[in-house]
Amino acid sequence: MADLDDIRDGNDFGIGIPPANQSFYIKGHDHMGWGLKNRMANMFNKKSGNSVMLAFDHGFLMGPTSGLERIDLNILPLAPYVDVMMGCKGMLRSTLPPECETPIAVRADAGTTILTEMNNNVLMDVNEALAMNAQCMAIMLAIGCPSYEASTVRNLYTLVDKANPLGMPVMGITAVGKDMARDARYFGMAARVAAENGANIVKTYYAEGFEKVVAGCPVPVVIAGGKKLPEPNALELCYKAIQCGAVGVDMGRNIFQSEDPAAMAQAVAGVVHDGLTPAEGMEKFNDLKRK
Repeated sequence: MADLDDIRDGNDFGIGIPPANQSFYIKGHDHMGWGLKNRMANMFNKKSGNSVMLAFDHGFLMGPTSGLERIDLNILPLAPYVDVMMGCKGMLRSTLPPECETPIAVRADAGTTILTEMNNNVLMDVNEALAMNAQCMAIMLAIGCPSYEASTVRNLYTLVDKANPLGMPVMGITAVGKDMARDARYFGMAARVAAENGANIVKTYYAEGFEKVVAGCPVPVVIAGGKKLPEPNALELCYKAIQCGAVGVDMGRNIFQSEDPAAMAQAVAGVVHDGLTPAEGMEKFNDLKRK
């Protein structure tokens, strides 16, 4: 057992110092296999190095929540404006046209809903994701949850062991329990645990001090949008995260529940890829909304 008597918070993160000897443009992937790197390159823009992922996997927990009542009507029109579409296998198969050129990430764990205690999940088979031509498999981690931390870390570890030899990237999603503080110390630990156990991408939440979360994680970090925010606040969230070193967003409600989802997706892309400020992003949103 680890010695827990003298745990000291990290304080020397080398903020602003790029990874040493990096030749491939995606952090932490120089030594990965060609197939895995190719899938990562399909998700992350070659020019900016960043990604706008549209998450619409909420239905496996919540059912047809607002904005997701009809994926064919509400979500598919957004595909041209994002880099990755992230959903569950059943919805991807039943509603996403096979000629869609936007890469997909598939939610790879499921088992419980908001009607019960969540996180008691099972894993999707990697071969099924390969058959769907998925570029990534996404799986949740309940770090700090006494009931489900061990089982969700085991799920990640198991999935990585099966996915890595087949060239399939895995994204670790850090869930936030009701008793966990939403701060950089917690998110930094959760992100690092995900990466240490083999995640190729980490999805987590923004908090003050986020630059330490990113610096302490050896693989790309994207932020979750979380609950619906007013458009200016959501764009500011994106901007702050990118300024702290995040390489994109995996955003759902702040896009598909916007008053103009297509305009919002393009405004977010402007912040993530083109370096727009929140004010410039909001100007783009309003211009597109008027059109």
